[in-house]
Amino acid sequence: MAIADTAAAAPVLDEEEARRARARRRERLGRWLMPLIVLVMMIFLWDRICVWNNIPHYILPRPGLVAETLWVDRVILFKALLITLRTTFLALLVAVIGGVGLAVLFTQSKFFEMSFYPYAVILQVTPIVAIAPLIFIYIQSKLIGMLLCAWIVAFFPVLSNTTLGLKSADHNLRDLFSIYGATRWQRLRYLQLPAALPYFLGGLRIAGGLALIGAVVAEYVAGTGGVGSGLAFTILESSYRLNIPRVFAALILIAAMGVVIFMALSLLSHLLLRKWHESAIKRES
Repeated sequence: MAIADTAAAAPVLDEEEARRARARRRERLGRWLMPLIVLVMMIFLWDRICVWNNIPHYILPRPGLVAETLWVDRVILFKALLITLRTTFLALLVAVIGGVGLAVLFTQSKFFEMSFYPYAVILQVTPIVAIAPLIFIYIQSKLIGMLLCAWIVAFFPVLSNTTLGLKSADHNLRDLFSIYGATRWQRLRYLQLPAALPYFLGGLRIAGGLALIGAVVAEYVAGTGGVGSGLAFTILESSYRLNIPRVFAALILIAAMGVVIFMALSLLSHLLLRKWHESAIKRES
């Protein structure tokens, strides 16, 4: 009787597992297909609005004209893209170095944290558009000024998340390290830094987008033209000339750059955490 019950339950379990596999496949397909469908619908609606209302191209260009501008002006746009990318990645690099370094100092010295952390918060909550003009008054180099603006926006998520991660190490493991007489450096290297890695990577994904925003805002304020002009100045110049298709093309490049940065940092996070952290393991299951 027991053998018969087991044989009857096996097809039910197989069917349940097959159903779950189909659901996972549909979910993986939907993650890519649904955004593409929405994108196609939005582009179609955009095009139809321009046609139905006879909107001139210098007010709202059709998607086809924007795509044509992306190709025709590819040299200008690509050079501007490289300038903005350079500022973004340099700011992100400095934000990582400064944010992680300050977070380590904050966790190693309570006095240091109490003294300087409030100023980091003040710097973060002050709008960059209010600080940027002063930065460019006192700093002659446009590149350093833009880098500083982008860094101010990007470093706080790295600082706050890494500080939280360093303080979130298991207290039982802290006691164990103390029992075995671990030094402060050993506790930091083998316990606190691994515990802070997921928090740091979460802050890094946020900082990547903020670095791009800071770079674009800095370019607007700096108004750098000529060889050193990025996408933001390209937008300003094109709007003055009523070259609205190029404005849309530059905006599309900025948005695409932000998506690529977020996806690259998300991939980095997944590769570093997939072997051991619960959040990455769950995504694989």
